[in-house]
Amino acid sequence: MRALRRAFTAALVVTTVATVSATSGVANAKEREPVFAADPTTLVDTSIGNNGDGTTFPGAAAPFGMVQLSPDTQLNKYASYDYAQDTILGFSHTHLSGVGCQTMGNIRFMPTTGAVTSSDPAQYGAKFSHDNETRSPGYYGVKFDNGIEAELSATERTGQHRYTYPEGSGRENVLIEAGESNGSTYAGDIKVVGDDTVEGWVQGGNFCGETGKERYRVFFSAKFDRPFSAFGTWSDDTLTANRRTASRGAERAGAWLTFDEAEGDQVGASVGLSYTSADGARLNRRTEQPRSFDKARSGAHGAWRNELNRMRVAGGSRADQRTYYSALYHSLLHPSIGSDVDNRYRGFDDKVHRADSTYYQMFSLWDTYRSQNQLVALLNPDKATDMAKSVLRVYEDGGWLPRWGLGNGETNVMSGDPVTPWVVDLHNRGLLDDRTSRKLFAALWKNANEVPEDQSVFRGRDGNPTYVENGWVGYQDLPGYKFGDSRQAGSATLEYALGDCALSTMADDLGYEDKAATLASRCDNFAELWDPSVTSQGFTGFPVAKNADGTVAGDPDPTASGAFHEGTAWQYQWLAQQDPRTLYDLMGGPDAAERRLDKFFDLPTVLSDPAKAASDSWVTGAYDYHNNFAFNPNNEPDFHAPWMYTWTGSPWKTSAVLRAMRTLFTDDAYGMPGNDDLGATSSLLVFAMAGIFEAQPGSADYIITAPMFEKVEIRPEHGRTVRIEAPGADASALQYVSSVRTDRGRTSQSWLSHKDLLRSGTIRIKLSDRPTGWGVGAAPPALAHD
Repeated sequence: MRALRRAFTAALVVTTVATVSATSGVANAKEREPVFAADPTTLVDTSIGNNGDGTTFPGAAAPFGMVQLSPDTQLNKYASYDYAQDTILGFSHTHLSGVGCQTMGNIRFMPTTGAVTSSDPAQYGAKFSHDNETRSPGYYGVKFDNGIEAELSATERTGQHRYTYPEGSGRENVLIEAGESNGSTYAGDIKVVGDDTVEGWVQGGNFCGETGKERYRVFFSAKFDRPFSAFGTWSDDTLTANRRTASRGAERAGAWLTFDEAEGDQVGASVGLSYTSADGARLNRRTEQPRSFDKARSGAHGAWRNELNRMRVAGGSRADQRTYYSALYHSLLHPSIGSDVDNRYRGFDDKVHRADSTYYQMFSLWDTYRSQNQLVALLNPDKATDMAKSVLRVYEDGGWLPRWGLGNGETNVMSGDPVTPWVVDLHNRGLLDDRTSRKLFAALWKNANEVPEDQSVFRGRDGNPTYVENGWVGYQDLPGYKFGDSRQAGSATLEYALGDCALSTMADDLGYEDKAATLASRCDNFAELWDPSVTSQGFTGFPVAKNADGTVAGDPDPTASGAFHEGTAWQYQWLAQQDPRTLYDLMGGPDAAERRLDKFFDLPTVLSDPAKAASDSWVTGAYDYHNNFAFNPNNEPDFHAPWMYTWTGSPWKTSAVLRAMRTLFTDDAYGMPGNDDLGATSSLLVFAMAGIFEAQPGSADYIITAPMFEKVEIRPEHGRTVRIEAPGADASALQYVSSVRTDRGRTSQSWLSHKDLLRSGTIRIKLSDRPTGWGVGAAPPALAHD
């Protein structure tokens, strides 16, 4: 309370500058009743993040679909599309949203006119202007400078094309590249079948500049709505007319199809994908084939309208709503369906299996366990359950759980133990049946205590040998290996401790008392790294990486990245949210911890000028997380940091920091401050603007903050509607929670369990333009010891 009173007095001076008209906006709710958008898809701009920071793509996809059909403006970089470019090389069928390196971009189509003289996309690519693009969820259209109009849509497992050629253009062609992708491709075959079909496959799987990683094979079956009058294929730069087959040479393999201009100016194609076989691609195409392109577009639009209405908002500015709904859209693109319509999928043993439910793949777990996993579980519990079962199948087929699964292969990218809190979250939400929970627990227990054999494609928790024995991951450089927990020993120790602590709650719930006790004993292993002699920015005591013998590994400077993955000790010190009390005791108590948080966020500037704090005081570049002591809102390790005020006695400060963070997200192509990482960053914003967030992954508890919309309506699949009402809420003004009431009564605690949220009915939040004492001393229980 001393910290609250001290901060309250200081804040009274500065908040009056920042809030402007907030007092009248909160005290007197707006006369105009905010209404929900009739069609939230009209508020989505799929170009948001289409640059080197967000690395999203603008093309067509169904929610969680296998196909992401999108234009490519460049190869071997990010999501293949950079908003700054003015040439499209073609439209490929697989993309990952927001990944910070090149991957996927398979099976590229491109409409052209005239004679086909080159297989090089640099030669046949077409200029375009953003003024001639049309983007919306499930649809992408562009009219090239040469007059060709391309339109794209998608079902879950098919890509739908419609090309309109200008009058008098001569030959109407479609070029299909099956041997060159966005990143390394290792093999590819293409075959012209009859006079209206092309089929083939591509083998790829590199990730972040790797070579020699053949992780998946994706098959396609493309059927055109008109017969072609001529065709040919190419291998590398050699084009052969009338040849029906081609295999990848050193670089490319493809086919071209020519349509008789006398038969019309429009050509359509339906392209089925499959990770199992050509038969699977054909089956997917035939099963999901809509009656027309317009039907496909309408179906995709309806699917997205339904998804976006699962968490709709009212109030705020148009920019607020565009930013919010675009973030919600990006949050629901992945994980991607990996099974065919008959539930056949290719497992991590490279064999085809049949699941009893939809199988998902593309699990960027280090990123998504902190935010996106919780959003999917809240809005789509059935899909979240199937995703957990998919992770179990990875274990059953391949022998270990994934860390970052690409197709049917493990990349071993990133560090720590992300799959554990990801699964525990779903268990603690009651989304897993007892049999599935027990099977997954056995897999997680193995993962937490053992390491894979050397010949395994999985690295698992490669720091376990020293961690299990000592309580910390001993630092070890691994030549030739970019990632690995022994190299990122500092951050890996903190991630392991969080994962083990979360898993202890699952063990306890399942009745495994001895295992629960073993795991709980590791909850505070973050303290094993605490060095009380290290000083920085006027504060004493920070985590430092250790060698196996307990000596300090490398430079202990808390602003040096060293053995902390994509961050520094300043940023990672807060990754102990499973036991804030113990962490804060190491820092000298809650008041001292709060002063450290204030420094981390530059709180005086947050309160006087939120946008200035975010742009000038925080880490602003997507890849500038090295050698810095400030808050990094662009990268996952810091996602939960604003909510750490909940345990210092000043929960109101979280709302202030989130208002500042909101200013970094805009409703244009450059509106995402960091890589979206398969919806992780977007999900953070969705929760921040809605006023709830799970800061302790695995807890299934949501912390309440000041919403940025007057109304939020959560409509889970097969669940009861939850309404959040916050009269006068305004993202552009500093606002704080003064009281909370649900249909079950008034609450002073700063959090709701997942179960209580779902049965709360209407949550009525009163806001103030001045800091309040609401929620003080009523923080969520720690995962450790509580």
